[in-house]
Amino acid sequence: MADERYSDTTTTTNGAAPAGHTTTIIERRGGGGGVAIALVLLVAVVIGAFFLFSQNGAESRKDDAVASAARSVGAAADKAGDAISGEEK
Repeated sequence: MADERYSDTTTTTNGAAPAGHTTTIIERRGGGGGVAIALVLLVAVVIGAFFLFSQNGAESRKDDAVASAARSVGAAADKAGDAISGEEK
């Protein structure tokens, strides 16, 4: 976004015609910094989301493995209990 300022100065001496005329124009250009900051924040959010979802998937796989092992142990305990009591399924 450009910030422009225009200044016009006219100097007169004792009601005579202007002795000097000065014009000053100052232009400032900016606004690219805001876009760069937004882009960096967007990249940081995407990377954070990626790691969050990756960790969540690993946690789910671990929970599934523990549940599967618990079912296996439970089935083995049932078989051992049936063998001890003399029952067959």
